[in-house]
Amino acid sequence: MKKETLNKLCCPFDKADLSITIISITIDEDIKEGYLTCPDCNRIYPIVMGIPIMNPDEYREFQFELPLYERWQLHLKGKTIQSFRILSENKHLNKISGKQ
Repeated sequence: MKKETLNKLCCPFDKADLSITIISITIDEDIKEGYLTCPDCNRIYPIVMGIPIMNPDEYREFQFELPLYERWQLHLKGKTIQSFRILSENKHLNKISGKQ
């Protein structure tokens, strides 16, 4: 994903601007992996292979995104993710849950 694309993206739920955490970039400095977060509703949208996953919650499968969040523990800085939202900071990410 090109960094310029960020200026065109917003949260699909409340239209707020998104923050980005970049995990890895390509040789051309495009975003290869990372995640977008909405400061208003605290939703998290992963970027996988340069593609932001910004589907509505009902079309996402938490179990498929869970391995990403587990791998990104250091980047999430202990934050808990539940129902596609960043909830709080905890010392262990093993509290990640897809349940509401």
